[in-house]
Amino acid sequence: MADVLCSEQFGSGAARGCRAALDGSLQWEGFPDSVSPDYLPYQLWDSVQAFASSLSGSLATHAVLLGIGVGDAKASVSAATATWLVKDSTGMLGRIVFAWWMGSKMDCNAKQWRLFADILNDIAMFLEIMAPILPFCFTITVCISNLAKCLVGVAGGATRAALTMHQARRNNMADVSAKDGSQETLVNLAGLLVSLLMLPMVSDSPSLSLSCFFFLTALHIYANYRAVRALVIETLNEQRLWLVLRHFLQRGEVLGPTSANQMEPLWTGFWSSVSLSLGAPLHHVTSSVSELQQLVEGHQEPYLLRWDQSRNQVQVVLSQMAGPEAILRAATHGLVLGALRGDGPLPEELEELRNQARAGPEKESWVVVRETHQVLDKLFPKFLKGLQDAGWSTEKHQLEVDEWRATWLLCPEKKVL
Repeated sequence: MADVLCSEQFGSGAARGCRAALDGSLQWEGFPDSVSPDYLPYQLWDSVQAFASSLSGSLATHAVLLGIGVGDAKASVSAATATWLVKDSTGMLGRIVFAWWMGSKMDCNAKQWRLFADILNDIAMFLEIMAPILPFCFTITVCISNLAKCLVGVAGGATRAALTMHQARRNNMADVSAKDGSQETLVNLAGLLVSLLMLPMVSDSPSLSLSCFFFLTALHIYANYRAVRALVIETLNEQRLWLVLRHFLQRGEVLGPTSANQMEPLWTGFWSSVSLSLGAPLHHVTSSVSELQQLVEGHQEPYLLRWDQSRNQVQVVLSQMAGPEAILRAATHGLVLGALRGDGPLPEELEELRNQARAGPEKESWVVVRETHQVLDKLFPKFLKGLQDAGWSTEKHQLEVDEWRATWLLCPEKKVL
């Protein structure tokens, strides 16, 4: 860490120091320089959604307690306990399975998973409110609800950590996380106080309770959308890379992080046309010496790429030597191949390859792949420099990469035994 160049303080408050950044600017300690520029708008909307969620949760808790027999003299304590235990055990199992199944994907699409978690939480609370109305399937309903809430806990906790890492700019992740937790506690406390006033007014009227719930749910989803949309993440995942690359191929310009994040889809179904698999196992990509030679021929990059034109699927085998820049190039390469199947304008050299890919047989896909390697030798350095100049972080990425790695000879058929 560089030495402190200067410091300042206001009145009798604590002094804060200032250091020189790598670009020559001054970096002050503390807020707002210690966090990303999107921190304040995100936290404002996050507080609104947390307040709405707290009130909705109070309505849901009231419904669940009513359903298990609180206040009913005929209710059985053992039956209520059994229901509660079954509900909790279902959620625990779901949490374990979901974390194993989807845990590695949440860093790549933290914004989308954050929005998914909050919408799923609203669905879970709706089920809890409806459970007392359907007493014949009360136990199943609350079990499904608790399962959904446990999935929310996994997705919400994972994405919160990813977003905290993005917002902490001075190696202060613990500080940002602690303040975020304190802020949420304060909001929940305010929600608790309001709930104490609200519940007596709506508890005797199911229709009024549902009306309040739907209003709070709408506010909750809207505030979540605004909070997630306010985020400007400077690392590239597949969606942001596709948006930036498509703009670069069509107009020769690189979108900045702010523009790309505003264009990034937050709902499912808005992916690039190509199915991209980074870190694929070598035995899934090739099964013969001739196929391996086709993949290796014509380039010196630390990855092998196979393109299935019929399914528009790209599988990328990564070398042990592949670093962030090589992985970024491999992903760019795969998305460029996907663009050959699209209808948008492309640079002249890629337009020729598009015509060749459409006219040639499926078995000659490796020829197109080899020629795109040559095109990328000229195109990718310009694209990479444009990313860096636009403010993107290229030293790391948020691309979904499997852990398979391989080594291979440059010319397999020339191996001397």
